[in-house]
Amino acid sequence: MSSAGDVVTHTDAPRSKGAIAAAIAADIAHGSFVNLGIGQPTLVADHLPADSQIVLHTENGMLNMGPAAVGDEIDPDLTNAGKIPVTELPGASYFHHADSFAMMRGGHLDVCVLGAFQVSAGGDLANWHTGAPDAIPAVGGAMDLAIGAKQVFVMMTLLAKDGTPKLVRECTYPLTGVGCVTRVYTDLATFDVGADGVSVRDTHGIDRDGLAELLDVTLH
Repeated sequence: MSSAGDVVTHTDAPRSKGAIAAAIAADIAHGSFVNLGIGQPTLVADHLPADSQIVLHTENGMLNMGPAAVGDEIDPDLTNAGKIPVTELPGASYFHHADSFAMMRGGHLDVCVLGAFQVSAGGDLANWHTGAPDAIPAVGGAMDLAIGAKQVFVMMTLLAKDGTPKLVRECTYPLTGVGCVTRVYTDLATFDVGADGVSVRDTHGIDRDGLAELLDVTLH
């Protein structure tokens, strides 16, 4: 896993979703117990090294989930929490939904990877409701994961569809968790967030000055 003191690097192009997922997978310590949230975070499963000994946990009750299932691998009864068909790895186990939430709430997960509508400079997370009139609020298990996991990584685009930044001084959407996010992976940059503010780990298709122009936060 990379350390907070690593030198910031720069590449010439924004990252694709797959590239972001690969970067997250590379930063998860071997042997970790990990939950991948619904949506983009599920892509991380496809980039974990076979020898990583990382155990994936699903909200709907499975340990040692494998990559997404394709073709003849697809079993309609074997899905992740987002209803995506998945594979199982040797030693996989299944259990009641309540037991799954007990694992989440009991601090047994080393990392969870979630999507977000907004993340604040202090690590607050908003990922369940935008307040839009036609939006359907759906917090699911995100609150349990946000406060239960030892580290919370967020995977998202840096800008919303309207061009506004999703990394903000303070969240304006209803919060999922307070001060819970440790790292944010986006198409344009990776950031550490928390009590000490926002630190830039790397940039993609933009330089530090360009990020400063986009974001109304102080960058370290």
